[in-house]
Amino acid sequence: MAFSFNFDIPLRTEETNDKENKDDKAKDVDLKCSEASATISKKIKDAVEHQLLLDPLSHIENWVPETITIGALPPLLCLNESVFEKTAPEREDSEEILAKTLTQNSDLISGVYEGGLKIWECTYDLLEYIDDAGETFAGKRVLDLGCGAGLLGILALKRGATKVDFQDYNSTVIVQLTVPNVFLNCEEDDENKEKNSSPPSKRKAPLNASEKLLDRCGFFSGDWNSFLRLMQNKTPLPKYDIIFTSETIYNTDYYSSLHNVFCDLLDENGIVYLATKSHYFGVGGGLHLFEKFVEQNNVFQIRYLKDVEQGLKRHVVSLTFKK
Repeated sequence: MAFSFNFDIPLRTEETNDKENKDDKAKDVDLKCSEASATISKKIKDAVEHQLLLDPLSHIENWVPETITIGALPPLLCLNESVFEKTAPEREDSEEILAKTLTQNSDLISGVYEGGLKIWECTYDLLEYIDDAGETFAGKRVLDLGCGAGLLGILALKRGATKVDFQDYNSTVIVQLTVPNVFLNCEEDDENKEKNSSPPSKRKAPLNASEKLLDRCGFFSGDWNSFLRLMQNKTPLPKYDIIFTSETIYNTDYYSSLHNVFCDLLDENGIVYLATKSHYFGVGGGLHLFEKFVEQNNVFQIRYLKDVEQGLKRHVVSLTFKK
């Protein structure tokens, strides 16, 4: 089957000045990103910056934590996915996505629910790559884009990131899953528990841990277009050293808005880590189509970091600005 893009791709004129300096290159990147922004598709869901509760676990009933351990990475705590699904009808959900996913028996309802309640395979691939590469994040500003459970951003927090923002399409995912997971790990770190200890009991997170998080974390929901506009209204404009994004290129309709977020919010010397399948059957997107889109825009260079051959082919790649 052949696929085609319905995007207006900006053309890049050839540079004739061999003495182009670093500032000129930065301006060129800004220009190309601005041109790409003109192709933004219509807004789907307004962005919201979520205010944190001092005790986000207190309003969640029947939660059960589990520990994810990968190589030498610090243990990552998260709400158990199976228990979360079974207790979905008991949870607050203004978007009604929990009921819809159950009644439609679907992990993805385009434009309604974008899969954030499930930890997808490529997230583990990216965690394994970080473990193999020995990546640390001391002093880094990190965006976990399409965060879901937030494991990638949580790892960055545990490894010294100074700022981590979490973004997901659905507010229910942020409130009911991402924020509790972040606080669950903060509680574990704050009390200096030993690695691989038994799951923590259902007690309130210490206030000092919550106060620390208020300075180090941000939580956002909404589609990428409106999220970008919200961030552009901040002074100064946030710039990230690292953007994590996993299983987010399954729909070609979203490529333009995702690319715009990279353009505007990635630091000039920053890096995007993208974990993805080669192809998403039934949806249409995949790495090869996204790679073609990126090449046509001529802003970023893609480098393959890890390939997984088991089952559906999966990859971890990086994107950096062309110099």
